[in-house]
Amino acid sequence: MTGFGRTAEAWSLVAFCAAVTVTLLLCVLTGPDQDDLDEFYTGYRSLSPLRNGLAIAGDYISAATVLTIGGVIALCGYDGVVLAVSTLLSLLVLMFLLAEPLRNTGRFTMGDALARRMPGRPVRVVACLVTIASLVPMMLVQLASTGQLLAFILGFSSTPLKTGCIVGAGALMIVYAAIGGMRGTALLHILKMVALLGSGVVIAVLVLRTFDFRPSSLFGAAAERSGAGGAFLRSGLQFAGGPHPRLDMVSTQFAIVLGGACLPHVTMRMYTADSARQVRRSMSWAVSSVALFVLVITVIGVGATALVGRAGIAAQDPRGNTAYLLASRAVFGEHVSRPETLLFTAVTTAIFLTLLASVASMTLSCANSLAHDVIASRRSGMTPVAESTVARVSAVAVGAPVILLAALVQHRSLQPLATLSFCLAASAIAPALVYSLFWRRFTRTGLLCTLIGGSTAVLVLMPGTNLVSGSPTAAFPDADFNWFPFTTTGLVSIPLGFAFGWLGTMLPGRRARQEARARYEAVEPLILAGPRRRLRQ
Repeated sequence: MTGFGRTAEAWSLVAFCAAVTVTLLLCVLTGPDQDDLDEFYTGYRSLSPLRNGLAIAGDYISAATVLTIGGVIALCGYDGVVLAVSTLLSLLVLMFLLAEPLRNTGRFTMGDALARRMPGRPVRVVACLVTIASLVPMMLVQLASTGQLLAFILGFSSTPLKTGCIVGAGALMIVYAAIGGMRGTALLHILKMVALLGSGVVIAVLVLRTFDFRPSSLFGAAAERSGAGGAFLRSGLQFAGGPHPRLDMVSTQFAIVLGGACLPHVTMRMYTADSARQVRRSMSWAVSSVALFVLVITVIGVGATALVGRAGIAAQDPRGNTAYLLASRAVFGEHVSRPETLLFTAVTTAIFLTLLASVASMTLSCANSLAHDVIASRRSGMTPVAESTVARVSAVAVGAPVILLAALVQHRSLQPLATLSFCLAASAIAPALVYSLFWRRFTRTGLLCTLIGGSTAVLVLMPGTNLVSGSPTAAFPDADFNWFPFTTTGLVSIPLGFAFGWLGTMLPGRRARQEARARYEAVEPLILAGPRRRLRQ
C-alpha cells in the first residue's frame, strides 16, 4: 500500500471520480454544434488571451513532462534543471518565430498552414501522416503511464487493474475529443493548469519551508543525498555513461527546443486566436505559466532528492517518474493531518487531469488532421455536418488502436516513445514550417522531402540509441543492437531534415524555384500581417 494509507487512497479515488464527472459535464455543455466546423475546430476563436494562454500551456505541459522532468531533476540535478529551462525556451521559439505566421496562414490544421503555399492533396496527406506519427508515440506514453501512476497513488499492483485504468483513460480521451472539440479540451486544460500550478506552488513553498527558505540549504542537502556529491550540481551527470556526454546533451536540447515548439497539438492552438494581438497576448500568458511551472518543478524535483534520497527515488522507479509524488508526500513528514492529506489528493488529481487533458488534445489533433486533410480534401463539397461527424469518428479510429498498443507496451520503458515524438517534430515539422513560412524559393518537392526525409532519418536512427537497447533502463534491456552514439537523434536528424528540404528545392531546377517564389509573394502579406479583416480589429 502506498500514499498516506487507506484514507488518502479513498480521497484520491473520490477526487478522480469527481474530476471525471465535472470535466465530462463541461465538455457536454460546451460541445460544438453538429453543423459548425469553426466551432469544433477552433471554438469560434472565442477564448480570451488568458484562457487561450492557459490552454496553450496546458497542451505544452503533459503528464509525461511533469513526471519525466521531475525525475531527471531528482536523479541528475543540474542536467534536469537545464532540461526544464529548455522547455521554456521551446515555447519562446514558438512565441517569437512561429506563432503569428501560423495563426495568419492556418485555419484548422497544420496541413492548412502548409497547403497555403503548396496546395495539393499530397501535401495534406503527408502532413497528416507526420502529425499522427509524431503524436501517437506521446499518446502511448501518456496512456501507458496511467496504470503505473494510479497503482502508485491507489496502492494496487495487479496488471489487469492497470490495463483497466489504461482502457478507462483511453475511453475518456476519445469522449473528450469527440464531444468537446477545441473549446471543450481548452476548458479541460484550463482546469488542469489551475490545479497543477496551484497545488505545485503550495508543495514548492512547503519544500522551501523545510529548509528555512534557503535555496542553498535545499541544493546542498540534495547534493549530499544524491550519492554524487558536487557532480549533482554540475553538468554531465545525465549522460555520464555515454561515449559523448556533451554532444548527447546538446542533441537532447535541440530536440526539445525545436520539437516541443512544433508538436501539432501545440501549434493547433495558434489557430484559435482571433487576431495577431490576441495570439501575442495568449503566448505571453502561456510563457508566464510555463515559467512558473519550471520554477515549481525545479524546487519539487530537488526537494525529492533532499527529502527522499536518490536511492529511494530510483527504488520506486529507475527513471524517477514518481519523484514529483514522492516529494509531495515526503514534505509532510510522518504525521499527516487531514488538510495535508487533502493537499496530496489535490496534487494527484492535478496530475490525473494533466494526463487526461494531454491525451485528449493529441487525439483531437490527429482526428482533425485525418478528417480535414485526408477525407474532406478528397471529397469536394462535403457538408459541415458530414465533416464534423467524420472528425468525431476519426477520434475513435485514432484512439482505439492507441489504447490497445498502450496496454501492450505498459511494462516497457516509455522514454524512447517520448523522445521519438520530439525528434520527429524537430526533424520534420520544424524545418517544414520554417521553410514554408520564411523561404521564398521553397517548393512543394522540398516540402515533401523535408517531411518524409526528416521522419525517415528519425525512424532509422532511433532504434540504434541506448534508449531502445543496450542499457538496463532501455525498452529492450536484454538485447543490444545499440549502434548510434547519442540518446536522441536530434544532432543528426535535425540538420538532415533541413538539408532534405534544401536539396528537394534546389535539384528540380530554376523554373520550379521561380514559381515557388511567385506563390510566396502572393501570400507573403497574409503570412506577415494576416487577413485584412482581422487587422482592423
